[in-house]
Amino acid sequence: MAVFESTEKFEEVLGGFFNLIGETPLVAEKLLKSKLIIRFNYTDPDLVLVIDCSSDKIDIRAHDTDTKAIVEMKMSADIAHKFWFGKVNLTMALTRRQMVAKGPVPKILKLLPAIKPTYAMYPKYLEEKGFGEYNIHS
Repeated sequence: MAVFESTEKFEEVLGGFFNLIGETPLVAEKLLKSKLIIRFNYTDPDLVLVIDCSSDKIDIRAHDTDTKAIVEMKMSADIAHKFWFGKVNLTMALTRRQMVAKGPVPKILKLLPAIKPTYAMYPKYLEEKGFGEYNIHS
């Protein structure tokens, strides 16, 4: 059974977390330097999130299928959820096709050190926002 029972709940949880990342200077500054526009295509439940790092502030847009992305990532919501706990190795997930990337994959891999602090942020975020039932660490 999927972790998230609906697209709306998944969007609330992950969209909110991406907004938190965008407001965390330590991480946001490094992401903004990449100038990447990344479209995440999630399944089970289905959701599209665009993370636009091309300007001076990270912009998170749900359901944006029009913006031209530099990188497109496709994965299940469950894989994404595990990833933010630091439980999914990106290189291995790409090799196993648990995640599918289109575009300059080396640019994505280069962002891994920048997002490493988010692995500790995710469980705290879930607890603080009342999403404790999704916290695999509790």
